[in-house]
Amino acid sequence: MNHNAGSCKIIRFKPQKNTAEELSEFAESFFEVVSVDYVDDKEQLTGYMKENISEKKMIEAAEKAGIKLPEYKSEILSSDNWLADNVIQFAPVEVADFLVYGIHEKNVELKDKIGIKVYAATAFGSEHQTTKNCLQAIADIKKNGFEPQRILDVGTGSGILALAAAKIWAKADIVAVDIDEESVAVAMQNAVDNQVAEHIKTAYSDGYKSDIVKKNAPYDLIFANILARPLIDMAKDMAKNLRIGGYAVISGFIDNQTDWVLDEHKKYGLQLQKLYEADNWRAALLKRV
Repeated sequence: MNHNAGSCKIIRFKPQKNTAEELSEFAESFFEVVSVDYVDDKEQLTGYMKENISEKKMIEAAEKAGIKLPEYKSEILSSDNWLADNVIQFAPVEVADFLVYGIHEKNVELKDKIGIKVYAATAFGSEHQTTKNCLQAIADIKKNGFEPQRILDVGTGSGILALAAAKIWAKADIVAVDIDEESVAVAMQNAVDNQVAEHIKTAYSDGYKSDIVKKNAPYDLIFANILARPLIDMAKDMAKNLRIGGYAVISGFIDNQTDWVLDEHKKYGLQLQKLYEADNWRAALLKRV
């Protein structure tokens, strides 16, 4: 991860009630690291990019993608390792049975919580409401006595959901995939740091298309914490890879997208068991019937 050495430019967009899905997708593809913070109940999207990438390139890329960028402010951040020195400084996040914290924390009191330690950019997902909803759903599945043997995490990002699953289902085999190579590397490192690497296989995959995903199907439990549009596009593939009686946790959609997302999954036998809400974000626990 030493390619994060040197200065970087921070782009802080004006807080909005809800970040447009198109803007989120653009930010994930353009910036090296993206964070979402909550300012006065609004979402502030922040992008980190190498200093030698100009704002003009960002604007041109957005125009090419048909994205109207909100107002923003930029600043230069100088550091030997800007990601490690500046981005990971977040407070431990307690959700359901879990406590998510950064590697910079030296003395963490877990008490009765299950600790999940994450590196640098992986910290961002830990504070997002979609991740919190998913962790709550995982805790509920465990409490209901379900014991999955095969688990798939699509769009794993930092690997937080896969890590949580590995900690509470020690006998499960978990496949964690992402379309971003950096995320795959970070998820793998997090699995090592949390001493669960033997239970998690990380790999590049565009949704359900890779050989490792196909080879280990069908799954007892699938996570997909992404965005509304890709969730809908992959609903059929989710059903094909989930065994009958298996569960899925989907997230990354907002209130007014709920019916759109759930109706598409229902077409393929994925029925809603429970809906989770945090601010305007939603997650759903589904069962294949």
